[in-house]
Amino acid sequence: MARKKTNDPLAGLPPWAQKLAQRYYTRTVSTFIAYGAVRDLQPLTREDGGRDFGNLKQFFADELFGGRDHVVFYDRSSGIRAAVPETQQDLSRTLAAYDSMYGTDYAKVMPRDPGRALQILENYLRMRLSDGKSLALVIDFAETIAPAGDMGHLAAEDRFVLATLVKWACDPQLLSGDLSIVLIAENLADLSPRLSRNPYVANIELALPTEEERLEFVKWKLEGKKLQSVSEVALPALAKITAGLSRINLDRLLTEALESGHRITPETLKDKKKEIIQAECHGLLEFIEPEYTLDVVAGHGKAKKMLRDASAALKKGRIEVMPMGYLVSGPVGTGKTFLVTCFAGEIGIPCVKFLNFRSQWQGVTEANLEKIFNLLKALWPVAVMIDEADAFLGDRDAGGDSGTSSRIFAAIASFMGNTHFRGKIVWFLLTCRPDLLPIDLKRQGRAEEHLALFYPQTEAEKDELFQAMQKKTKVKVDVPSFSKLAANGHAYSGADIEAILVRAKFRAVTEGREEVALADVEAVVKDFVPPSYPLELELQNLVAVQECTSRALLPETFQKLERDYVTRRVKELKVLLEER
Repeated sequence: MARKKTNDPLAGLPPWAQKLAQRYYTRTVSTFIAYGAVRDLQPLTREDGGRDFGNLKQFFADELFGGRDHVVFYDRSSGIRAAVPETQQDLSRTLAAYDSMYGTDYAKVMPRDPGRALQILENYLRMRLSDGKSLALVIDFAETIAPAGDMGHLAAEDRFVLATLVKWACDPQLLSGDLSIVLIAENLADLSPRLSRNPYVANIELALPTEEERLEFVKWKLEGKKLQSVSEVALPALAKITAGLSRINLDRLLTEALESGHRITPETLKDKKKEIIQAECHGLLEFIEPEYTLDVVAGHGKAKKMLRDASAALKKGRIEVMPMGYLVSGPVGTGKTFLVTCFAGEIGIPCVKFLNFRSQWQGVTEANLEKIFNLLKALWPVAVMIDEADAFLGDRDAGGDSGTSSRIFAAIASFMGNTHFRGKIVWFLLTCRPDLLPIDLKRQGRAEEHLALFYPQTEAEKDELFQAMQKKTKVKVDVPSFSKLAANGHAYSGADIEAILVRAKFRAVTEGREEVALADVEAVVKDFVPPSYPLELELQNLVAVQECTSRALLPETFQKLERDYVTRRVKELKVLLEER
């Protein structure tokens, strides 16, 4: 099967394949690393000019390298094999000559171990290049023969293979000949940096399919079938909603619907997408389902207005005016996580939360982060929430792990600062100690807007928060004014009020009643002693004031504080807390 002839030799190829071909035509690079969605289906052109889809190796053999004289594949499991019988016969003849020269018996049983296989392949490539032939060598699961890791810890065979691949990349004969060597690996971080960072090697990322590519695949999959029998969702909407899914995932989704006879609904599509993506990222990300909008958030009126304005801009498609990210700070219990989740619900985009992607094994952490980044790029628009960001993200100076933490920090900072994702990936860094967060992450161009949340300041805010907590806990009780009921000098957070309502319900249940009475709430409030950490709370309030980038967001009591006083008092509080 060959690619259809057009005036443009690269027409019809996916963007990543066009990039690879363009680099090849410069004659400066002959070795490529294909990474990313390498296990996904790729578009193929049938002999009649129609569209088809197959795996990456098939794409290399039929589309990208279809005009080469010989295309050879190698991996540790299958060994050396050719794309077509003619090349396989040519390989056998070459191996027979090799056997007669070196006394081996490879013509009967080809070796699979990379140490011997690469020697045979090099011999074959050089012989056919000297004959003026054009060739392509595709090495799959490249991370298994040239893994990341310190050279001193690699086995002798791994060092030999790495040296061979690096030598091939800069070999004059191989560079000048009509040859392409492609290494396939899912994660670039899994490969030795001596290859991935080599100037003679071009890294080519295979991204997850775009909305247009997903639409093309769905149309191909459902060709000749009635959409109404498969899906309640229209094709354009189906392609849009499935952002973040590979063609293989889409194929599975559509095949299940076709075979089971159960039509795809918006609800089942949402659940399936969440299930598939969480399985793909192996617990690295958690999908948060926004059940509410900002309407249910009690208090924080000015912060809500700022987020609503951002939501309106996003809905109009004005992503160029969106902040790259937000730093949300404030004392514990002020509803930072809830506010961000409701913002995601306001604009109707998925919200994901970073889980622990770090690993004790060398190279795995970087590979996990690479997988997360690839998924985020495919999911946009998406809100990314990082809770306890000061502890979770670390900093550039982290040590004790061979530099992994500092590299991870640098990678996250670089990705957050990529303006190409403005309005597409919205970052939310949540912390009650923004002063511990490195400046690299909270500067302009990354977490640009700094929102500060505080406990309710006015009676109206306290009553509004109490009503919101009633809805959350589903504890119905007629309390005329919680602010007057709890006028004891304590600053109640949302978590405190929730605890009061739960205790009031518990009190009613223990007395054999289902309905909570005003007397229950009064008794609990009278008995309730909120956790008292006055110095910590004062510090958390003041560092939030320090970081806030909008004076209008601050309550009146904090607006009046002089900057010098806040700075001096923060230093004093830190000293007092260290002395404990």
